[in-house]
Amino acid sequence: MRHQPRVRRLRDFGHAVGRLTPGTHNAITDVAGVLVGQTTLVDEQKGVHSGVTAVVPNALADARTLPAGFHVGNGYGKFVGATQVMELGELETPILLTSTLSTFRVADSLLSWLIDRATEPVRSVNLVVGEINDSWLSSADPRPVTAEHVYGALDGAHDGPVAMGNVGGGTGAVALGFKAGIGTASREVALRDRQATVGVLVQANMSGDLRLLGRTITPENLGLRRPGHVSERGSCVVVIAVDVACSALQLSRIAARGVFALGRVGAAFSHGSGDYGLAFSSEPSETPRTLNPAELDGVFAAVMESVEEAVIDALLAARTVRTPSGREAIALPHEVLET
Repeated sequence: MRHQPRVRRLRDFGHAVGRLTPGTHNAITDVAGVLVGQTTLVDEQKGVHSGVTAVVPNALADARTLPAGFHVGNGYGKFVGATQVMELGELETPILLTSTLSTFRVADSLLSWLIDRATEPVRSVNLVVGEINDSWLSSADPRPVTAEHVYGALDGAHDGPVAMGNVGGGTGAVALGFKAGIGTASREVALRDRQATVGVLVQANMSGDLRLLGRTITPENLGLRRPGHVSERGSCVVVIAVDVACSALQLSRIAARGVFALGRVGAAFSHGSGDYGLAFSSEPSETPRTLNPAELDGVFAAVMESVEEAVIDALLAARTVRTPSGREAIALPHEVLET
């Protein structure tokens, strides 16, 4: 899904998060060689709102692995491949994001996609697939994503602007009391000898109360109904790309900041929410670099700013969803930024 109607982002309202400068598209694709593809599944008559989002590092076409780090904020979720990323500090495949019960079909389809393109027999590979629970809005079919949808997201991955809101793996997402979905942002960071780019993509689907521009905004205060399950559950996945081949240890610390940043917008980190951060370098590890403390602080700040803004932009891009069973997730009214 490459084209999307023009959506208003936080910066279109004259606001910004933090002090750092975003990249050209204010998206994870500002990190050179990082592509994003999405397949969106919507059947309003049946009540299907789901899909798959693919984050595809181009460098994997030539390098067997890329440096990576992983952080578990709360492990109540399914994240295929997480333990090997944590153990070896390596990413071997594109990162796919989908819905809970589609996770395993998506992983199998990713394996088929890799085998189709392999020049040598595939004996072992660590697939990476994260998920959110979108069953409140997408209850008609618990696992609607097929191999065709996965191939479409992977083969359609591109650079440039990234569609947000009700798309891909965020189609059925609800966060902070409103309809949510996919969000993305980026920041430029000054290193001692060059500029670096940090980009994030967030699959936002968590409980809590939205904190926006110094205010707490709830659907109840706006006269709206709060969507979601009675018992709080959700999950939120943060993917972070950097164009510096730093160590797996430093990338795991960078991944942690992606999860920490969710608290800045009001995430409750409830018992039933799986909150994960995955950070990778778009540069192969043959030229590793250890960021000094000042550089690392700059990258941390870039991640925190980007994740906060990405969640807000996901809410602003989202569209209200009503299901045949009467469930409703209202999009964040833009008027809250105009007053």
